[in-house]
Amino acid sequence: MTTETKRLIRVRTAKGAVFKRDGFGKKKQLSDSWRKPRGQHNKQREQKKAKGNLPKPGFGSPVAVRGMHPSGFFEVLVFTEKDLENLDAKTQAIRISAGVGARKRKGLQEKAAASGFKILNTRVIKERVAEEKPAAPEKDTVKAKKDTKETKKAPAKKSASKAEGARKKGAEEKKPVKAAATKSKPAAKEPEKKEEKAAKPKAKEAAKAPSKKPAPAKTEKKPAAAEEKPKAAKAKAKKMSSSEVKKNE
Repeated sequence: MTTETKRLIRVRTAKGAVFKRDGFGKKKQLSDSWRKPRGQHNKQREQKKAKGNLPKPGFGSPVAVRGMHPSGFFEVLVFTEKDLENLDAKTQAIRISAGVGARKRKGLQEKAAASGFKILNTRVIKERVAEEKPAAPEKDTVKAKKDTKETKKAPAKKSASKAEGARKKGAEEKKPVKAAATKSKPAAKEPEKKEEKAAKPKAKEAAKAPSKKPAPAKTEKKPAAAEEKPKAAKAKAKKMSSSEVKKNE
């Protein structure tokens, strides 16, 4: 950039005016983009003091520097690598569109730098491949952790189901055990019955044997009862009343 262009750029910045829409600070819906005031009583149209300047001849920048970037180059918007073919690297600078992705942007920046163009919005693009390599094991570890958690949880469910199954099986097994016990009891009773049968004849024989022996005892008891009767009669005789005694006499 020559000294003359530098001087003209300085003149442009010093002489430049800012034109704002009238009333943009009073209402939120109004922007500061310029609109010509057309009201009959508009103070800005009448050029009252402190109401802002109107665009007039004399506020424009020098023709040699008009539309030039402060860096001294004319700005050109670029989308692809083909747009660099008809450009002049000495007078024009490149601004890469914001819609360009990181992968294409990287190649475009490399080609522009190799051709000697000035890039106004350079970006440092990180290599995703280098970042993804350490990230891949992390994902694997996360997946492994999830798998381990799922495997840990799955046996727990199986163990719970096994415990329930074992309980059911135990309940089912207990029932046949009871039936077997009930069935086995008669088998146990059979020898007892045999023993009882074997004992019953002995008991019967023992019962028969003493029944024959106490027969004379019963005969002996009879006279005792007979002896008791006269005693009762004698007792009754003693209790006779005096009238009965007189009658007897």
